Order: sequence, then structure tokens, then C-alpha cells
Amino acid sequence: MKFIVSSSALLKSLQKISGVLSTSSTLPILEDYLFELTDGKLKITASDLETTITAEVVPDMMEDPGVVAIPARKLLDIMKTFPELPVTISVNLETFAVEILAGEGKYKMAAHPSDEFPQVPALENTTVLQLTSSLLVGAFNKTLFATGNDELRPVMSGVLCEINEDQITFVATDAHKLVRYRRRDVKPDTTAAFILPKKPLNHLKNIMPIDDEVEVKLEYNDTNALIAFEDITLICRLIEGKYPNYEAVIPTSNPFKLIADRKMLLNALRRVSIFGSKSTHQVRFRISGKELVLTAEDIDFSSEAKERLTCSYEGDDIEIGFNSRFLQDMLNTLESENVIIEMSAPNRAGILLPEKTEDDPEDILMLIMPVMLSS
Repeated sequence: MKFIVSSSALLKSLQKISGVLSTSSTLPILEDYLFELTDGKLKITASDLETTITAEVVPDMMEDPGVVAIPARKLLDIMKTFPELPVTISVNLETFAVEILAGEGKYKMAAHPSDEFPQVPALENTTVLQLTSSLLVGAFNKTLFATGNDELRPVMSGVLCEINEDQITFVATDAHKLVRYRRRDVKPDTTAAFILPKKPLNHLKNIMPIDDEVEVKLEYNDTNALIAFEDITLICRLIEGKYPNYEAVIPTSNPFKLIADRKMLLNALRRVSIFGSKSTHQVRFRISGKELVLTAEDIDFSSEAKERLTCSYEGDDIEIGFNSRFLQDMLNTLESENVIIEMSAPNRAGILLPEKTEDDPEDILMLIMPVMLSS
């Protein structure tokens, strides 16, 4: 098995799929890339059993097709050092000796038989959706931070994808905060609901092109989802179980409405929270008239902070506590100039919305549970 390929093209493909590589697996083969040379193409695969990702490269020259597993870390480390030049990789499929020729250098390493590498799942009885990379990256960026880490509730460690005939909705929650991201400019003509795991989505949002309207194929059945774009194909196992009824926890009557400059509020929160409790991260919101006062204190260290902001507010005076870290995550994720916080009582969830224009295709709602105020 032998092929010649551009060093930068090979490195780019290896890096695109390296996020799935397993580092603490009991299966040593999962620390390898699977190289498959067939039909004028080189397919490189990485897997952690739950997720399998493949990149395709077209070699400049190839002979003797074959399949072999090559240690990923060593290959990545050597490829990162090369300038742009042709690299020749040849593998003896009987001894599994790998030889890499690049410029004046010659490097040898041992590969492994491919038969232990996990099989790429074949998807049957699937439904296919055509989406764009910018839509998916936007959805993942705005929901992933709200997913949970509780191993006892695995359904909340993923992102719910709800497909209706006139919209697509992504939901994430950890019971303290919730994000519902909806796009009505997609008309799927089908209905489905499934939970995508966090790890592959985190990886995809880093490698998907966000600026270009790249076509993305989302294919799914009852157990797996396939996401394919450009030269990348990712298949992941869906999280089993029923997602909680998120609509039931979103309060519908929120008579108190605060509008504030997003960046100003975010920076004030950052400053004030430095002086607050490191265990509760509590920041107190005191709103009256057109004034918002943020306060935080840490009694153990005798530190406190108070900052005044001007805002637009409709409703009765209110004092409510929020977790400043959660609120900062939400404000960081939004992009609008102003944000709206809707409330009804100090012990009821607050709703965070971006101030948006009529023709905005994104419909984002964020919910944050209040924290008990220590008197």
C-alpha cells in the first residue's frame, strides 16, 4: 500500500477528525487512524465507538490499495513539523511497517491490522434533511453551553433536535438553565425528535465552515445520525430516552420587562461577580424605575461590589438573584445589541431574549432559574 499526498492536505484532514480520537480508552486501536486506500481516494477514519468521523483526501499518486491502522499521535506530531511538500507513505501489509518519506527525511513506525478497528455503522431506514453549515454552527454555539453533565440523566447531556413541518428546534437544559433555538426559515416537511450527544457536536462546531453557506446533509434513523459536509462524514449514536417536557417549564406570563445594553450588562456582571461568592456565584438584581443595581458579596472574605446601570424597565420594583456564571454564558452567546429579561416574581424563572428585528430567522429563548437571596 503506497500513496503520495500533499503534507498540508493530509495534516488538515487529520486535524479535522482528531477531536474524536480516544485518549483513555481500554481499546488501544481507538488511538489509531484507519487509513483506507481505494477507488482513487484515501479515507481516514477516527472513532471512539460512539462517534465515527471520516475525512477523504485525493492522493497525487497511489498504488496497491489496502487498509491499515496507523498510530494517530505520532503521525499528527510528525505531520505538524513539515512545510508544504509531497509526502510518500508506504505500508507493508504483511509486517505492518510504515515508512514516511518527506524531503530529505525518512521515518519508520509500526502500524496495526485493521480488523480490530470498529466498523462504520451502516444506516438503514433513514430520513434526510438538507441544511446549511451556518445554521448548524449557530444552533450548536447557542445551545451546547446549556447541556448538563449529570450521568444519571443522560438525556440532558445532549441537544434535543425537534423537526416539524415548518421549523427546526434545538433545545438544551441542565435544569438550572435552558435554551430553545428555533429556525422558521427551514421547512423540513417531516416530523421527528432525537437527542444528539454533546461531544460530536462540540467537535463539529469547530470544524464546520461558518461563513460559507456549505450544504450539510443530516441523515437520521432511530439509533444514529449522520452529518456530512465537504469531505467530512460523521456518524454518532443518538442518546436514548425521553427528553423532559421543556415547554412546560417556560413561564408564559412575565409582566416585568427589563431592556438593557447587552455588552454593558455583561461587563458589569463580570466586574461585580469577582467580589461575589465562589460557591453560589450569586448576583442580586435590584430594579426600580429606570435603574438596575447589581450587587454581590462574599461574607467569608469581606468583599462586596455594587454597580448601577441605566435601563428601560416596565413593572413593579423587584429584587431577584441569579447565578452570574450562567447569566454571563447566556449574554456571551447572544449577539444582539440589547437584551430583554422578562420576570414575574423573585422565585420564578427569568426569560432572556435578544432584541431582534422582524426579519430575523433566529428565534432564541433562554431561561434561567433564580437563586435564593440570602438576606
